[in-house]
Amino acid sequence: MTASEDESAPTCPPGIIINEVQLILAEKRTSLASLRTGIAVFAIPLSIMGVLVATSRYYEIQDVLHLFIGVMVMNALLLALGAYLVIRAIIKLRREDRMINDIKRKHSVIAEFID
Repeated sequence: MTASEDESAPTCPPGIIINEVQLILAEKRTSLASLRTGIAVFAIPLSIMGVLVATSRYYEIQDVLHLFIGVMVMNALLLALGAYLVIRAIIKLRREDRMINDIKRKHSVIAEFID
């Protein structure tokens, strides 16, 4: 950050600052939705495994090995996608929290209204 940015920060109108915080909070809601989606995708393989275990007495694994391998590959891909979505959402949430804390620190006049 340059010295000119530091000098212009206190003179910024409070409305602009509040709009910045609202924008960051909107991004935070999007990250929370992504986190929720990642958790849901992460739970799908667990449901599939539950069904396979519950119906395991009706089939022999050697007879349906080609299907079983396909289902396990799909489960692994879903687990990887879910983990990616969750990790990315957590990283974005932390960044957005840091941005809000920076605004609070720079603009102490409106910091009491931002929680």
